[in-house]
Amino acid sequence: MKRFLKENSLGLTFGVLFLLVLVAQAFAGHAQFNQDQVAEGLPPISLGRYVTSASFGVDVAENWQSEYLQFFLYIFLTVWLVQKGSPESKPLLDAGRESDKDQKVGEHAGPESPRWARAPGPRRAIYSNSLGLVMGGIFLGSWLAQSIAGVAAFNEIQLSQLETPVSWGRYLGEPDFWNRTLQNWQSELLAVASMAVLSIYLRQRGSPESKPVGSAHTTTGVEG
Repeated sequence: MKRFLKENSLGLTFGVLFLLVLVAQAFAGHAQFNQDQVAEGLPPISLGRYVTSASFGVDVAENWQSEYLQFFLYIFLTVWLVQKGSPESKPLLDAGRESDKDQKVGEHAGPESPRWARAPGPRRAIYSNSLGLVMGGIFLGSWLAQSIAGVAAFNEIQLSQLETPVSWGRYLGEPDFWNRTLQNWQSELLAVASMAVLSIYLRQRGSPESKPVGSAHTTTGVEG
């Protein structure tokens, strides 16, 4: 068990932190929601009803979709784009999909390579792009979930103000949907750009996201 915990400590730690923060968000969001309810002369609701509501769902989904958009873009764009001096970039001369030999696929696959890395045709092509495809799929799914929960939450407000609810298609053109979306996108894109550029000049000893402390600023694609 100790060995398992050590070898999987990064994923387990972030998984636990995710659950703790999600629970904390549920309590904080529930308190804020009920404050708004009371201010509008409406009865407060239970925590259970809140976490199954469109209001909670859209708040969660809008953050998930922006995070997975970040990963999707980063995974695919770093195939072709490089940043001189950044450990977040491949070496400058390695831009592109690289050779089968470098990627250890097909006849160059080793005995411990995944089976689909050795497989011919579509299976190898799918596996060769599986990480980006899954990240992109999760992004689209969570963005769809945001839009569905968002229109429900939006229409709740519309009805409380005695205004006409809107269809899902119409909601996709509403400022509410794009404000929720774009405020998350810009923050994620800024974070990625900051990491790629700041890691050229700054260091974190022992981190794989940083170059070795003594590496030159121009050293590219080397992790500590």
